[in-house]
Amino acid sequence: MVSSRVMLVLLLFGYVMVASAANFYQDFDITWGDGRGKILNNGGLLTLNLDKASGSGFQSRNEYLFGKIDMQLKLVPGNSAGTVTAYYLSSKGSTWDEIDFEFLGNLSGDPYILHTNVFSQGKGNREQQFYLWFDPTADFHTYSILWNPQRIVFSVDGTPIREFKNLESNGVPFPKSQPMRIYSSLWNADDWATRGGLIKTDWSQAPFTASYRNFNANACVWSNGASSCGTGSSANNDKKWLSEELDSTSAQRLQWVQKNYMIYNYCTDKKRFSQGLPPECNMS
Repeated sequence: MVSSRVMLVLLLFGYVMVASAANFYQDFDITWGDGRGKILNNGGLLTLNLDKASGSGFQSRNEYLFGKIDMQLKLVPGNSAGTVTAYYLSSKGSTWDEIDFEFLGNLSGDPYILHTNVFSQGKGNREQQFYLWFDPTADFHTYSILWNPQRIVFSVDGTPIREFKNLESNGVPFPKSQPMRIYSSLWNADDWATRGGLIKTDWSQAPFTASYRNFNANACVWSNGASSCGTGSSANNDKKWLSEELDSTSAQRLQWVQKNYMIYNYCTDKKRFSQGLPPECNMS
């Protein structure tokens, strides 16, 4: 009798462990692509495919209002020129908010370009672009977004590459009131993605495949007009990410990336912003 009780407890514990593990079947819906998006390995792996007829994409079932969100991606290998793998948070409507990772494919041997952007109240134009310090097609790497009321931090394998601070007090809109879903898509953008559209997609290499695993969201889920985080410090004392900021080590790593791997920064593009740089560019 005792052994059967122990077995029951173990079975229940095992069920809880499985239920709490990241599972693409539970967390995401494949939304387009006519079968080109697939959930595999009992929910542990998701793949998107692109061929000449169509790309594919998915979105999260939950909406979030602030969170620390991780996803591991392995990008299209080989000649990926013309392709874009987009992974981002976005709300809906004409004054939407959005936080973007976009991976711009390239010719074999040339590095991917990681394109980032932040939209608030329907306005973007805040692009920063980077090379990566590894081959993002050879293995999975973790791409993270920390989004709290004070800042947005983009990170790669735990290394911050970009910080966008809340500067509302200086008239800069900040995403803070619109819940966002997670989206990802693999699609053909050879009119602009690679060298401004000079390099076209080589369809003889199709289908192109991007892979995803190990999704994790420490986040406030938005449902029926309310946040799962509740209100008050007692409800949020286990959510340190809600007030997380860069420590000195992380700030140094951010500077290292921006010095060595940043290839475009809107805040230095005086030709584009001939009437004056956006206000956040002049603030620390």
